[in-house]
This record gives sequence, structure tokens and C-alpha cells, in this order.
Amino acid sequence: MLSEEDAVRFRSMYCGLCHTLGSRYGAAARMILNYDFTYLAIFLSEAGKEDVRHRRCIVHPVHPRPYLPTNDALALAADESVILTYWQLRDGVTDHDWLHGLKYRSLSAVLEPAYRKAAALRPAFDRVVRQQLDVLSKLEAQQCSSIDEAADAFAKLLEYAADEIADPVRRRVLRQMLYHLGRWIYLIDAADDLKEDAVSGNYNPVLLRFELTDGVWTSEARREFTATLDHSIHMVTTAFELWDFGVWTPLLSNTLYTSLFQAGKSVLDGTFQKSAVRKRIKEPS
Repeated sequence: MLSEEDAVRFRSMYCGLCHTLGSRYGAAARMILNYDFTYLAIFLSEAGKEDVRHRRCIVHPVHPRPYLPTNDALALAADESVILTYWQLRDGVTDHDWLHGLKYRSLSAVLEPAYRKAAALRPAFDRVVRQQLDVLSKLEAQQCSSIDEAADAFAKLLEYAADEIADPVRRRVLRQMLYHLGRWIYLIDAADDLKEDAVSGNYNPVLLRFELTDGVWTSEARREFTATLDHSIHMVTTAFELWDFGVWTPLLSNTLYTSLFQAGKSVLDGTFQKSAVRKRIKEPS
């Protein structure tokens, strides 16, 4: 578990990203705020640079909450978060019929003005996101059973989120971390959707690769898949040790060395609940 100091630090970044989204894109953009994007902001932040302030907001109107004011890292994380969310929503429109895709269509329409602004600010990142999602669409059309090809397409997308970092060594470290973290995220999401996709027929490379009946793991398939997940985490932590993340080091260590393994185990055990994301990533209450 996080220390109280790290818990406050995480909350200050979470609230800082919320305020940054609001100031750059309006109140509607705050709906995309989540813990994954908060971690992206942490990865992009420079070690030791903190300017914690306090303010009230609509969600917390009585007691002022700690937050980090907008800086280069928060601005970059906010812009990239808008782009990623918009294309995720558009992907949801493509993957569903008209009725079931209505919510994705509606939300993407609300977010579109923010997306257009973010894409204009970060055209290279927007281009990479579209390219990699196109690769994933082609793999889906082919019903590709290679988990490496599918995971690589998403991993390259996330890797590019660090491409605007000026320091070449730090940029290389972050690209490696985000690539292997992206690979892990893609595979763990596919594993979490196994039974649902087995019923719906939605594309799932893990289901195809291991030929799982009704989305149920065999012992051999689970061992092989666990080794693949663990390798991704190992590669993330190897890169992590090459850079000084300053005040963020304890929080990131807790996440990378403990929480990811716990999340993977719960998904494979069938005990993972999407509503329990806070517990999974150890976000403090």
C-alpha cells in the first residue's frame, strides 16, 4: 500500500490532470479522466518537480484538494488522453451495430471538438494512433491468432506517447516502459474479455491463439500466457531501473512490482472486477 505522502501525491496529479483537461478542453473533457491517464502524466513528469496547490472544485466544493497546476507534462498527458479516448470511442462505434454503438457515437460527438484541438496540437501522436488502430483493424479482419502481432500494434501506439520528451535518454527509457506496459495492457484486457468474446464472437487473439473452449483456460495455456505477461512486466521494470523518477519512485515501484502482478492474477483467476480499478492500481481513497 502507498504511504500517506504518496497517496496525497497521487491525488494531486489526478486532480491536476482533471483541472488541466478542464482548462484546455472545457468541462465535458473531464469525463475522460481516469487512473491510467494519471499514470501517463506521472511517467511524463520530471523527477522532483512539484508545485502542489489547493483549490475547491465542483466535485469537492467544501474542502480544498491538493492539485498540481498545469505544466508541460500535464498538458501533454491531457492532449494525448483526449486523442486516445476519442479513437477508442470511434473504435466502439465500428465494433457495434447501430443500437449498441449509440453510446459510443454520442460520446465521441461530445468529445470531437476537444479531439480536433488536441489533434492539431499533437498531429504526430494522432497520426500514430490512427495508424496503429488501422493495423489492429486489419489483424481483426484477418482473425489473426498471433498475440504478439496484436499486442505489438497497441504497444507501439502507447510507446509514442513519450516521443515529445526532449532528453534522448529519458525518452528512450519511457518509450521502452510504455511499449511493454502497452503490450501488457492489451493482453490483460483480452484475457479479461475471454468468456464474453467467446459468446459474442468478437475478435480476441488470446482466444484464437490458445483455442480455448468457451473462453476457459487450460493449465498449459495459462502457464504460457502468464509467462508472457510476466515477461512484459520484467521488461517494464528493467527500463524503470535505468532512470531516476525522483518523488514518484515509491508510487511507481508499488505499481510495477506489486499491483500489475496482482491484477494479472485476478484476471486469470476470474476474480477481477472492472469496478475495482482503484484497488488494482492501489489508488488511495
